[in-house]
Amino acid sequence: MHATQKSQKGILIENALKIAEETRSQCLFLFLNTLRDCRWFLRSGLRDRKGIVIIIPRSLKVRDSELKQAGVIAIRSWAGNQTRFSRIKYAFLQAVLQGIIHADSKVVCVLGPWGKSHLDTITIHDLALSWSEDFPFDVHSLMKHRGFHTVMAVVDIALDIGALGREGKPVGTTFVIGDTGSVLANSHQAVFNPFRGYPKRERMINLPEVVESIKELAKLDGAFVISEEGVVEAAGRHLDTESVASKALRGLGARHRAAAAITKKTASVSVVVSESTGRVTLFERGRIVATLEPVIGRRIE
Repeated sequence: MHATQKSQKGILIENALKIAEETRSQCLFLFLNTLRDCRWFLRSGLRDRKGIVIIIPRSLKVRDSELKQAGVIAIRSWAGNQTRFSRIKYAFLQAVLQGIIHADSKVVCVLGPWGKSHLDTITIHDLALSWSEDFPFDVHSLMKHRGFHTVMAVVDIALDIGALGREGKPVGTTFVIGDTGSVLANSHQAVFNPFRGYPKRERMINLPEVVESIKELAKLDGAFVISEEGVVEAAGRHLDTESVASKALRGLGARHRAAAAITKKTASVSVVVSESTGRVTLFERGRIVATLEPVIGRRIE
């Protein structure tokens, strides 16, 4: 790493720490993309500065025990490429899940282009305030949902599908999490349910073989229905609720409208992958509460 890069990185972080202090922000999220960046941080005096949380790719080969021994708080992010705002929103969701911040915290973020070493952006976010229509992020009730852990596991799968599709082709699909009794009562099988008959322990969403099955079955028509505990109850489920019509949903297709409608009628959360853009949209209570934007790779349009 060149001296000029070191200087810019250090100056940016020092200024971000000042902004965090002056705005009484709870912490600073420092996005590090490479193992080299992570080693630089661990060797620097910055690791002893209070309030810094590093955001690193889940695939980065640095041991959690090493970070813990160094006294560093780290959040492992989805390993693929997302837009900058999407990376920030994902980090906020994981941070609340891990108890690092609260649903109404104020956070300063320092980041650069995905996969690159240099930093070039400082942002400040008050989670208690609503975001813009272009970057919706109104997830206070979602973060208190009993199935929040499962929602985040589904989001990781949805980001994979949105970014890569399946076998190089774009795929769109819907996941409905929670209140499974009501969801099943307001839907019907569009195709044979491939999860029927298997014990619950073999249908858990944290099992690698279940994740791969979901990615393969995402090509089927219909939605996945998943319990708050992470048990996949059904695939290929047609949602029977009437579509929601609202200004916020203008321009979205039948899949998104049906996903919004089921969350309005039940206490569920829906996660939708757009076939055309790969965007991942989260619905609760009939409205969009968040969007995440993976950068599409190796897909054939």
